[in-house]
Amino acid sequence: MATSGQVDHRQQRLCSLLISSPQGHSGKTTVTLGLCNALKRRGLSIQPFKKGPDYIDPSWLTVASGRSCRNLDLFLIPRDRLIQTFYEASGQADLAIVEGAMGLYDGLDSHGTTAEIARLLGIPILLVVNASRMTTSIAAMVTGYQQFQKDVPIAGIILNYVAGSRHEKKLRDAVEQYCRIPVLGSLPRDQDLQITERHLGLIPSLESGEAESLVERIGLKLESHFDLDEILKIAQSCKTPHPLPLPSGDRDRVRGSSDKGARVRIGVLRDRAFNFYYPENLEALTREGAELLFINSLTDRLPEVDGLYIGGGFPEFFLEELEGNVELRRDIAHAVEKSLPVYAECAGLMYLCRSISWQGKSYKMVGIIPSEILLSKKPEGHGYVEAEVTTENPWFPVGQIIRGHEFHHSSLLDSEDLHLAYRIKKGQGIKGKKDGIIYKNLFASYVHLHASGIPEWARSFVTLASQESKKTANLNR
Repeated sequence: MATSGQVDHRQQRLCSLLISSPQGHSGKTTVTLGLCNALKRRGLSIQPFKKGPDYIDPSWLTVASGRSCRNLDLFLIPRDRLIQTFYEASGQADLAIVEGAMGLYDGLDSHGTTAEIARLLGIPILLVVNASRMTTSIAAMVTGYQQFQKDVPIAGIILNYVAGSRHEKKLRDAVEQYCRIPVLGSLPRDQDLQITERHLGLIPSLESGEAESLVERIGLKLESHFDLDEILKIAQSCKTPHPLPLPSGDRDRVRGSSDKGARVRIGVLRDRAFNFYYPENLEALTREGAELLFINSLTDRLPEVDGLYIGGGFPEFFLEELEGNVELRRDIAHAVEKSLPVYAECAGLMYLCRSISWQGKSYKMVGIIPSEILLSKKPEGHGYVEAEVTTENPWFPVGQIIRGHEFHHSSLLDSEDLHLAYRIKKGQGIKGKKDGIIYKNLFASYVHLHASGIPEWARSFVTLASQESKKTANLNR
């Protein structure tokens, strides 16, 4: 394995693996977590990635590897920037491990699949197969995946939900005889390999009081069922193509285009209720000149800040505590009225409304958005979003196309009088194909953005925060 150091990965092959499956719920997250943990305990530095828009699986992969997980998504992130992200994040690691999404060939279209990421980056695939009630037929399935797109490098198989040693032998013999690729692991059904799930998948790692011990247990169990030496050999066979250089204009945009002078302070609600943040979003704010202050919405008050970022999460499981922190709710409402720049996504939008109703009970929230939130069991919006900015606002220019994603089980009541900036071309939004609530310097939306695809977002945020900071300083003189 390559050791970490100052290496130009444009000239060096990067060791990497991609974990995928024929369909969702085959166990690829468990396998990826176990591999990250087991290989980390061997002394290797593992850089995890997750294909697609996701916050929850990456939170667990971050725990398993000890390194911040990055997302790879060709709808949200331009191709060249995605390649650059992959190389930059992996530059100081011994091995990059990518967890796929859904089935190998499932996605928005042929350019939005896990297979496309594997092809683009030349990463060998370990295919995790749910082998329940199957023996020799596994060979027909795997052969189909091998032949469907022959330039997608399926290098090995992980068997999951295996009934016993006889079952495993029949599966292994069929794969190795007919498919000519190795079986590199075989997992039985085991409750110790399960992580609690809810409507959007696993619970976030920050909500689990035993995330580290659970990941450690998974890693130890999987280690005895995997051929780690052979898996590492496959990782070393990766034929990652050279990444394309960014055009100079894009490089300037990514780095930040001006000297920001004095740093501004941006508060970020980050706790068990609000924890859906892409690392690149926080890094983009820092790169543009922001100092980030993390705030616990359940216990803290609002410190002196020049801006506030409220991301996504599961506030519905902490409604009593959110309602109980009356001081913070009042602080935020007062700050918004005084034109504090506030950017809120999904759960953040919900928190800023008058109340959230769930399971027959209503809980008071910040109240700066004059709407009630109603939570339902079925999804109200789930998938990729494309929005056009149609209304003047301090954050985005009219005419800009915003690409993002939404997944929410809530809707806004009494939303008719809201001032909305987005016309939704793809997705659901708030109501009637509209989204993006504007009030003074507040922008709240169900749309989750990725700063790598919209670098203007961080610049606008920091610029607004800087302007308001200067106004406050002048008033206090």
